[in-house]
Amino acid sequence: MGMELATTVFDLMINFPNEEKFGLASQMNRCAISIPSNIAEGSSRTNKSFSHFLDIALGSSFELQTQLLLANSKKYISDNELSYIEDKLEEFQKATMSFQNTLN
Repeated sequence: MGMELATTVFDLMINFPNEEKFGLASQMNRCAISIPSNIAEGSSRTNKSFSHFLDIALGSSFELQTQLLLANSKKYISDNELSYIEDKLEEFQKATMSFQNTLN
């Protein structure tokens, strides 16, 4: 799910204006990459440590959600694109929190 989110965000950013290359687009890119990267890094750790890495991935997903709202308000992404990715983010967040509860 994290990899799918990252890929979707990368695809959305193709149409961002060049002046956002080092601004909002860069920040969204870092958040999108952070989600699957932290899950991968934490997966080889103890349950307690893995839970911490899942917290970081979740934090990145909520941060990305805010950035997507900003991108939509600037008309960089459409309402339909926002709705689609928000649904995917919420699905990821629920699944991750549920999985995290099994680790604790």
